Amino acid sequence: MASKVVHCLVVAFMLSACAQGTAGGPETPPSSKFVITGDRDKDWAQIVALEDQAKALVKTAGCTSADQCRGAPVGNRACGGPRYYLVYCSRTTDSAALFTKLKAVADAEGEFNRRYQIASTCEFRMPPNVALVGASCQAQ
Repeated sequence: MASKVVHCLVVAFMLSACAQGTAGGPETPPSSKFVITGDRDKDWAQIVALEDQAKALVKTAGCTSADQCRGAPVGNRACGGPRYYLVYCSRTTDSAALFTKLKAVADAEGEFNRRYQIASTCEFRMPPNVALVGASCQAQ
């Protein structure tokens, strides 16, 4: 009976240690969570990683008409508005997942801009004209 109790305690301890991450190391934040570290380069790298995750969701192929092609805003410039737009096919791209990820990018970049007092030009970036070329959506 005592050996079962000891075994259960060892297993519980091991599970607890695994849940807390590596011993002595910080927990790794979820990949879609932005955490200011105080290191500008590392913080920007987090934003780039989020942006790459958004780009991975984009599908440009598979549309049958130009009205299925769209542009999605990326980022949050210090003066407002997106840095650029991603062109995607609304028929083959999970638009909800894409816009959720792009919101995370914009929120992270807004926080980054405030933290590091980033300035930018204030011209408004318009969404691109999109067209269907073959079966692929492209900016014109």
